[in-house]
Amino acid sequence: HNIWKTWALMAGFFVFVIAVGWIFSQALQSPGILYFAVLFSVIMNITSYWYSDKIALAINGAKPVAEKDNPELYRIVENLAITAGLPSPKIYIIQDASPNAFATGRDKYHAAVAVTSGLLERLDRTELEAVLSHELSHIGNRDTLVSTVVVVLAGLVALLSNWFLRWSFWGGMSRRSNDEGDSGQIQAIFMLVGLIFAILAPLVATLIQLAVSRRREFLADASGVLLTRYPDGLISALKKIASDPSPMRSANTATAHLYFENPFKADSGKGQRIPWLVKLFMTHPPVEERINALRQKI
Repeated sequence: HNIWKTWALMAGFFVFVIAVGWIFSQALQSPGILYFAVLFSVIMNITSYWYSDKIALAINGAKPVAEKDNPELYRIVENLAITAGLPSPKIYIIQDASPNAFATGRDKYHAAVAVTSGLLERLDRTELEAVLSHELSHIGNRDTLVSTVVVVLAGLVALLSNWFLRWSFWGGMSRRSNDEGDSGQIQAIFMLVGLIFAILAPLVATLIQLAVSRRREFLADASGVLLTRYPDGLISALKKIASDPSPMRSANTATAHLYFENPFKADSGKGQRIPWLVKLFMTHPPVEERINALRQKI
């Protein structure tokens, strides 16, 4: 169910990008804008496909750890990778007291898992296995690629909208003032629609991006439990990580959706009922919802 919802959102996202490009091209009477939108999205996705792991690791200050420095961590990752039928990913550590982790990489052969020093200190072995199984599930489910694609598309929509607004007010208005008759009226309508799209499109793109991210978290939780066969371990890890009040010092808004739990501590919910409108802007599902979903599997 999560897989179908995710692909539906992805397909809708691509259609949305093309629609935004078409509206802007009609408003400015320049078909090249649509071609640029499609071509640029393809180029950016190819670039992010090859370098997303390096960028994410560098942004978050992740450093590679040798097996001799943490053999226990290596054993856990290797055992889970064998169980999942995956190559063992590269392992990184982020020096941060807040417990968290994320996975990145374009595919299972070029994947990496990064954990914070706080995660290694706060969690016991069962809980650590649960978190790592969740991250390995992201790799196996190709979530690391999906998340990269939606981030690039959301950024492209924001870039197009910003460019359209600037061009409209700096150069487009003077040219449109010379238009007369029915063609001028039609062009004015397209321009009005274009301005509405330029204002709302980045918001819609962000909401789609966040919706995809939340769907994949539920799927990774379920897949991770299939690896460990122990939902209580993941439930305990979720509670412990959510109860930690300190946000990550090295967290970045561009990569917040990659983490096991929101590094800014914005999605924990703390047991209260969260309004649906607030949920739309969350990078992760509320912790209580993730725990309830896992309890249904016990």
